[in-house]
Amino acid sequence: MSPFPSLVTVLTLILYLILTVNVGRARAKYKILPPETSGDTNFERVLRVQQNTLEQLILFLPALWLFSQFVSPVFGAGIGVLWIIGRSLYAWGYYQAAEKRMLGFAIGTLATITLLIGSLIGIVVQLPNL
Repeated sequence: MSPFPSLVTVLTLILYLILTVNVGRARAKYKILPPETSGDTNFERVLRVQQNTLEQLILFLPALWLFSQFVSPVFGAGIGVLWIIGRSLYAWGYYQAAEKRMLGFAIGTLATITLLIGSLIGIVVQLPNL
């Protein structure tokens, strides 16, 4: 098995760790103590980035590995890198203003859908070979 999907997985987890640390930093900056999750819109945007990324990880990671197993680990990793870029743009944009998150969200969503559809096709194509 190619190491590329593993590398993308590690980079994805590092990105998520950074987004989680950003929530802690924003809590201190805006004086939002746990368990509070609201109070300053700047904090709420940082929290939403982390929460939405966690929600997206549940689709992305299995899709990455299924695509890599049944289609191509190299192309799967390439699409995974696009997802990371999309999530980074999403975070950067959302930190500035909610309306600036859409390009990154679209890139990440397109990457996930590509991985899901590709996985399904790759699995179905292999079914007659059983």
